[in-house]
Amino acid sequence: MANRTILVTGAGGMVGSYVSAAFPDDRLVLTDIRNAPQVLDICDAQAVNDAVEQYRPDVVLHLAAATDVDYCQQDPDFAYRANTLGTENIARACEAVNAVLVYLSTMCVFWGDKTKPYTEADPPRPKTVYGCTKWYGEQAVTTIMKRYFICRAGWMIGGGPRDAKFVGKMVQLMRDGRTQLKAVNDKFGSLTYARDLLANIAVLLDTEHYGLYHILNGGVVDRYQVALSIRDILGMSNVTIEPVGSGEFPAPAPRARYEAGRNTRLEQLGLNRMPDWRSALETYLRDELSESLS
Repeated sequence: MANRTILVTGAGGMVGSYVSAAFPDDRLVLTDIRNAPQVLDICDAQAVNDAVEQYRPDVVLHLAAATDVDYCQQDPDFAYRANTLGTENIARACEAVNAVLVYLSTMCVFWGDKTKPYTEADPPRPKTVYGCTKWYGEQAVTTIMKRYFICRAGWMIGGGPRDAKFVGKMVQLMRDGRTQLKAVNDKFGSLTYARDLLANIAVLLDTEHYGLYHILNGGVVDRYQVALSIRDILGMSNVTIEPVGSGEFPAPAPRARYEAGRNTRLEQLGLNRMPDWRSALETYLRDELSESLS
């Protein structure tokens, strides 16, 4: 389906940078783009209502969030306003105009005490303030709305030259000539390449299979494995990477030991388009980051 009006919150972020490519045949209303006039404060209920009423979108792609896990831990009120109350504002406005809501959530809603991938049937029990506020956002969506997709992502990769997360940092260190690096090997998760995520959301939007989904690149991985793969894919054989425990990198927010998941519902519906994590990483590095090493 095409020719829809899609209102995107937080379009200036990592995932937002891929929206135009994922929905080329739709009318996109992109908010929060750098140096653009369309700024939407999702914590302002009236501003949200006015924007949704003005554009009357068929779909709202809700990407805006407080995603700095450590900052959320240090300022819970900020996290709650952005991730919970902001999402509630979006959900109420969507329901008022019968728009479909796509809410981007996180695998951080789980405690991390499993030894096999989490599925949509596992009950959430967040370990961090960030995880709690995103889960409360999920609850707001399910309480308020009839037509929605809640999409839980894993360790996000993407953003190209603006990537400030783990993959981007490792590439930057290698580019700067660092040959002795460390990476954590006692925390496990699933990658989600933002471009793949939106491509699979586009598939979902052509259905009426509303509800909760895990949208993750296949496989369970730790940061050390990711770092080794980055080195090998980029041909940086001179780089040595040492596996270390997470105690080497203390942080304000605790990290779950295990955040890996499986796209069980997508698989059951025959709608899983997510490649395995290493294929996704290789595509990302070669398409978007390899030039930064030259």
